[in-house]
Amino acid sequence: MAAYLQWRRFVFFDRETVREPSAPDGAGAKPFALPPGIAVCDSGRGSLVFGDILCGAGRCQIWFLPRSLQLSNFQAYKLRVTHLYQLKQHSILVSIGEDEEGINPLVKVWNLEKRDGGNPLCTRIFPAIPGNKPTVVSCLTVHENLNFMAIGFADGSVVLTKGDITRDRHSKTQILHEGSYPVTGLAFRQSGKTTHLFVVTTENIQSYMLSVKDYPHLELDTHGCGLRCSSLSDPSQDLQFIVAGNECVYLYQPDERGPCFAFEGQKLIVHWYRGYLIIVSKDRKTSPKSEFAGNEAQNSDKQVLNIYDLCNKFIAYSSIFDDIVDVLAEWGSLYVLTRDGKIHVLQEKDTQTKLEACKLMLFRKNLFEMAINLAKSHHLDSDGLSEIFRQYGDHLYNKGNHDGAIQQYIRTIGKLEPSYVIRKFLDAQRIHNLTAYLQMLHLQSLANADHTTLLLNCYTKLKDSSKLEEFIKTSESEVHFDVETAIKVLRQAGYYSHAVYLAEKHEHHEWYLKIQLEDIKNYQEALHYIGKLPFEQAESNMKRYGKILMHHVPNETTELLKILCTDYRPSGGNEGPGMLEGKKANSEEFIPVFANNSRELKAFLEHMTEVQADSPQGVYDTLLELRLQNWAHEQDEQIKEKLHNEALTLLKSGRFKTVFDKALVLCQMHNFKDGVLYLYEQGKLFQQIMHYHMQNEQYKKVIEVCELYGDQEACLWEQALGYFARKEENCKEYIAAVLKHIENKNLMPPLLVVQTLAHNSTATLSVIKDYLVNKLQKQSRQIEQDEQRIQKYREETTRIRLEIEELKASPKIFQKTKCSICTSALELPSVHFLCGHSFHQHCFESYSESDSECPTCMPENRKVMDMIRAQEQKRDLHDQFQHQLKCSNDGFSVVADYFGRGVFNKLTLITDLPSGKSATTIEAGLQRELLIHTKRST
Repeated sequence: MAAYLQWRRFVFFDRETVREPSAPDGAGAKPFALPPGIAVCDSGRGSLVFGDILCGAGRCQIWFLPRSLQLSNFQAYKLRVTHLYQLKQHSILVSIGEDEEGINPLVKVWNLEKRDGGNPLCTRIFPAIPGNKPTVVSCLTVHENLNFMAIGFADGSVVLTKGDITRDRHSKTQILHEGSYPVTGLAFRQSGKTTHLFVVTTENIQSYMLSVKDYPHLELDTHGCGLRCSSLSDPSQDLQFIVAGNECVYLYQPDERGPCFAFEGQKLIVHWYRGYLIIVSKDRKTSPKSEFAGNEAQNSDKQVLNIYDLCNKFIAYSSIFDDIVDVLAEWGSLYVLTRDGKIHVLQEKDTQTKLEACKLMLFRKNLFEMAINLAKSHHLDSDGLSEIFRQYGDHLYNKGNHDGAIQQYIRTIGKLEPSYVIRKFLDAQRIHNLTAYLQMLHLQSLANADHTTLLLNCYTKLKDSSKLEEFIKTSESEVHFDVETAIKVLRQAGYYSHAVYLAEKHEHHEWYLKIQLEDIKNYQEALHYIGKLPFEQAESNMKRYGKILMHHVPNETTELLKILCTDYRPSGGNEGPGMLEGKKANSEEFIPVFANNSRELKAFLEHMTEVQADSPQGVYDTLLELRLQNWAHEQDEQIKEKLHNEALTLLKSGRFKTVFDKALVLCQMHNFKDGVLYLYEQGKLFQQIMHYHMQNEQYKKVIEVCELYGDQEACLWEQALGYFARKEENCKEYIAAVLKHIENKNLMPPLLVVQTLAHNSTATLSVIKDYLVNKLQKQSRQIEQDEQRIQKYREETTRIRLEIEELKASPKIFQKTKCSICTSALELPSVHFLCGHSFHQHCFESYSESDSECPTCMPENRKVMDMIRAQEQKRDLHDQFQHQLKCSNDGFSVVADYFGRGVFNKLTLITDLPSGKSATTIEAGLQRELLIHTKRST
């Protein structure tokens, strides 16, 4: 039980008297006065509702007082109004009153939104009587869903109306409760779909469950209360039923009794308002209470109105009034009606004002817990609460209660700057408190990297491995710290296993490998970890750490690189089920990893060339260089021969066409003879092949090269002759072989041959005797043939000149008797040409393409003309002439050929017959005929 005298008192309400609205500012206005005879009252739907007894006019009225204080009324009964109930969610008013003495009271249901002759519409009237025995109505309550209404009577009966209470047809009335003690209070409690009815009498309290058939009930207590001394709380107190006895105030659930509070004094009125319990009681100095009607004191005794905050256990307001009729709640305020007709309004102060008013007192008395509860109950914002927590923490810290202080500082997280707290607890003796604060800071995901570093340092200073493991081994969804910072701190503190765990769990692959390789030196595990990574990360980490791994675990590293560059799939399945095809890295990029590991490099490169024929060119280049190095340094002849064949096979694989020069340099650097010659041959460098043999004085090889490639490059024989001519040794055999080929192919002029061999002191005339004899004989035969041809051309020229003269000076007799086309006998008209062909005119017109040319000679003439035009076009081809002159072995023949084409003289060729110039026409025709005749003769 809570001691009433221990509760703090505050003034959270301002008291004023309601005044007439005559003056604009209200100053000097008279207090507002209610009509005389007010017996009952209620509030809701924006009005205060009053009911009076028989007035001087002989009519019983129900009054409505809106916020504008403009009273309105209507006659409800003829004698008195005894009970009113205004629903809060509907414009429905239920009243009980009397029209005549001795007649049962009537229940009337009024619809305030509808009118009947200017008055609210009465939708239902029925007598308030339990059975057939008349009795006095003691209390009334209505459910807000309009489906239940309960009426209590002085004889202990309770009548329940179920159904639509606004209509007779849709409702049913029955006696719910019968007893020996007057019913003093009723209240409906709705929780979900369950409806309870609390019934309190002067001697007991019962709860009925109305949502179940037969309405089972439970007796909650064996003591009761007076009239108007019970109420139902709001959800802040879990809709508990409040019963105010003279010694205590009890709270009830539908199935049990809850807490109680020791508020002494005779209770007259009990209400619940916005989380406050309002109790009107007699002053302890007044006369003793009556047995039943505690509110019917007719004297002017002083009464005390207390407003309690049950959650925070303090009195929010307390004041003395004269003879209170009732306390109503409307328009966000409390209205206290007194017997003298005055209305007093209690206006609750705003939250900030209340807190400022009480905070100073509470803080001065170190009642921080009460201040906190008060702030929470009034829904103070988080900033305000945080400030209270901070001041409370400072208070505890100054008193030396560091454990309590840190708990209060923890409640400021998110509002108070963490550095404010951290600076207070940096002392080594308070490291436990600092650790607790930092832990909570991380749990709320408000820690930065510095906070994480500090917390981990606290763990390491305390050597609390269990807390450290608990901190880092949280699930992925509960990580409240910067993982990378944690890894750095753990690594620096020497907690390598923890750092590795954290790095692996959160996939910080770089940190995991750094710690494994640089700190733990667990190379095997690091390599295994890389093999589980996705392709891109495995590739990048092998490039970064490949050399270290190759140095310590070369075989395993080589195997992983083989997989990575051919068909990589993570060993742990990290790529996901959709990765059906493996990925492969560029093998050339991993060659630097094998520095100082030539054996593993050779195995890797050979594997790549075997399984992946389209490997990058750098792979083949490196493999060739590696094989040549091994071949050059090998001493065992059998192994050397094997390495020789491997290198040559690789060269012949066709992978070095685009890097011919690089392969050639490698072979030359390692003096790989067969490789050099092969590359020379592939590159068509026949002169280099021969020079190579010349440098090694391999005479037979020189001759073989000339025989193999002399047809493709004729100058090889000339170079071979010059080579042997410079030798002082006896090379007659080789010189003879070269001369024989030069003679057969006519590659060099004899004079040049003689000049070349003149440099050799061992070469005598006998060496070139046969060559010179044969050459002279060939030239003699050639001279004879040329002289015969010259004589023939002279005779032909003389004959043609005679024909030309004859055509110029003598008439031409046409003696052809047959057509040259159809071979039929000529008939007039006919066509004759100077060439001697004759044609029927119709045959000539049918077959001739030109009127001035002979159809029979025209094809041959065209050939001659084409040759003449070609010679004319080629006369200006100076570049071609210069090129042929330089490349030819016999420059004189080239000059003679171009001279014969007329390159060095200009020929004017006239092929048309312009009209009006007979001499020119005849000359042109004769020249054309001469050319045609000459071509035909040849």
